[in-house]
Amino acid sequence: MMRFKSKRFGIRFGFGKRTNNKGTQQDQQQKGFGNNNNSSSSNYEIKWELRPGGMLVQKRQESIGEDLISIRVSTFAHFHDLSIEATSTFGELKMVLALLTGLEPKQQRLLFKGKEREDDEYLHMVGVGEKDKVLLLEDPAFKEKKLLNNISTSCPTIIV
Repeated sequence: MMRFKSKRFGIRFGFGKRTNNKGTQQDQQQKGFGNNNNSSSSNYEIKWELRPGGMLVQKRQESIGEDLISIRVSTFAHFHDLSIEATSTFGELKMVLALLTGLEPKQQRLLFKGKEREDDEYLHMVGVGEKDKVLLLEDPAFKEKKLLNNISTSCPTIIV
């Protein structure tokens, strides 16, 4: 019985065409066996990591600044364009918006895709992506309390 290797599998994992047992000079340089240090591919080294489940995988490269997304936060009067990490929570977004709007985080309600989002929900997990729109509303309870305070300070009570 003969076993055939898939051509795609063979090329991907280095079992491609060879001229002899040692491989071609180009294959040796790619694997780092060549003595010629002029090749930039000989400096490339694959790093591996062991996952908690015991799986050995190629280590991911740490990206700096690549996971920032630009979102537009709108209120009824204004809108704010800002960049934030995709792995941030809505609570962290509220803290950033507190600096921009003057509303405390507990006074804010954030809506995305028609649903109010909790502070512990992650932006990327609910689908917030590049150039998406998030709606910022003032919490009605705080709005009512603020109106009552304004009325009580503007109308002095008469004591007889």
